[in-house]
Amino acid sequence: MATKTTYEEVGLKAGLEIHQQLDTHTKLFCNCPTRLRDKKDSSFTFKRYLRATKSEMGEVDAAALEEVKYRQTFLYKGYDSTCLVEYDEEPPSELNPEAIGTSLEVALLLKMNPLDAIHTMRKIVIDGSNTCGFQRTALVATDGVLQTDEGPVRVDSLCLEEDAAQKLEPEGNAVVYSLDRLGIPLVEICTAPDIRSAEQASKVAGQLGMILRSTGRVKRGLGTIRQDINVSIAKGARVELKGVQNLRLVGEIVNSELNRQLKLIELKEVLNTRGAWVEHRIEDLSCFFTSTASKVIKNAGGHVFGICLHGFAGILRTEIQPERRFGSELADFARMYGAGLMHTDELPAYGISEHEVAHLRHVFDAAEDDCVVIVAAVREPADKALNAVMARAEEAMQGVPKETRRALPNGSSAYMRPLPGAARMYPETDVPPVKIEPQKLEYIEAHLPETFEHRKARYKDKFQLNDELADKISRNVNFMLFERVMDSYGAISATLVVRTLTDMLVELMQDGVEVERLENQHFMDLFEQLAANAFGKEAIPAILKFLANNPDMSVEQAITAIGLNADTAEVTRLIVGIVDTKREFIRAKGVRAVGPLMGIVMKELRGKVDGKVLNKILEEQVAAVLAES
Repeated sequence: MATKTTYEEVGLKAGLEIHQQLDTHTKLFCNCPTRLRDKKDSSFTFKRYLRATKSEMGEVDAAALEEVKYRQTFLYKGYDSTCLVEYDEEPPSELNPEAIGTSLEVALLLKMNPLDAIHTMRKIVIDGSNTCGFQRTALVATDGVLQTDEGPVRVDSLCLEEDAAQKLEPEGNAVVYSLDRLGIPLVEICTAPDIRSAEQASKVAGQLGMILRSTGRVKRGLGTIRQDINVSIAKGARVELKGVQNLRLVGEIVNSELNRQLKLIELKEVLNTRGAWVEHRIEDLSCFFTSTASKVIKNAGGHVFGICLHGFAGILRTEIQPERRFGSELADFARMYGAGLMHTDELPAYGISEHEVAHLRHVFDAAEDDCVVIVAAVREPADKALNAVMARAEEAMQGVPKETRRALPNGSSAYMRPLPGAARMYPETDVPPVKIEPQKLEYIEAHLPETFEHRKARYKDKFQLNDELADKISRNVNFMLFERVMDSYGAISATLVVRTLTDMLVELMQDGVEVERLENQHFMDLFEQLAANAFGKEAIPAILKFLANNPDMSVEQAITAIGLNADTAEVTRLIVGIVDTKREFIRAKGVRAVGPLMGIVMKELRGKVDGKVLNKILEEQVAAVLAES
């Protein structure tokens, strides 16, 4: 993590866009259920080809124009739980009243100002994630604020919108989407660029998540909440990083983007010092690879085309993010057109010989400081890929380009498309506006969830938690789960439940365990079995880790798989055996022998039986020996 001084020096600014699925009974514009389906249950498919349309002002959005270039075929999977609205064969119904109510509740929790009426707009999106070529979105409230330790963060807007279709693995040349997710209501919360550090970004994302979950009407689980992060630095540019599903990655992604922009600024200075330039000449180089050993080129039918980037030698192999070099940035553009990219910074490699590299350099009269870039593809996609690469190389000489990027699991990111602008929005004429009556707002405000402070005081009084633990669980996203556990299994230590739902989950995440895969029912079943003395509390981390790796298995199955089963008779026999070998020790120490012997017992049975149960059996056996004396 960078320091506060570093953030100030580079002028970091960041803002978040949180997209949270609402747990409504039906979708936003139809009566279809909001549950996801097994993709094997798809009952039919159909194809679509999308094109860019003009906005209300007669302009075409830059991001939409970029998507048009790829000329993709989109294949959609439908189900018996999807309808003509998702297929774009029927106009949408009116906005879901249940979703409106939840979005207004969230807005009031964020101290926002709801609008008098909610108007639905169309947002042009032609990457295939919507069958109609646009996403419907409605502005609900503006001008909120979120208090953080580092200062207030303004909340610019809260929108109610339909979720996109879920992207699946491609089939042939078609991009495949599943329609079960399309239309599930989302709230989109956008903050102002008031965030000034990676740590603050993580905290803000966490706070927003807690507020959303405090309503009790949002979906849980992997993929139900997604964060987009906007990051810029003083000498860089605004970059939107989309699709962050893991909260713990928010700070890491902010730092990664900060370092990427700093590195691009360094590369710009190097290129300008060298007097670098891009030669706009695409050459057919296939004749030099007729006898090549390269499988990549052979798979492309022997077709090779190339360009020369003068003054770029060494630049493409410069690492700008973890596991990504500048060459990876250029490869992102080539990949959009189905072409793989190679360059002389890494050649000879991939079966390409030094002799073949020499031919490449000769064609372009490339000097030592120059870099030749090639793609293995037929003419049309090769031309499009190389033209995109040349445009990106020229941007490198200007600094950091504004763009939308896809967040990667390791905290890095990859190019998606240019930043969208105002031209992507225009009114939705099929959905009537919804007037927000003052009485409705008054009712929602009177029934808002309790504040963190009130919840903390209640937990201290009801569960005898100390100040630290009460504060920790009252602000945690799992506070409602904590209450369910304690209401159902009140004999369990509240401290243990809090530590399990907070610190233990953090420790498991730090160890790489995907705790997002754990459902509430996993925890309820876990504590039910613990209350029944089916295992000892020391085994909780092992059971949770097993369930995260095997979410379809039950707690009972986890206990068996880990080897925690032990009946009372077996446990008693083991303790009797230990006591029998230590009779002289017990006679010498008396009741003080229980402590040392407990260590031996726990070594044998840790996690299999609750420690209190073991201690009781051991005390009884020690007392029996002393009674004999």
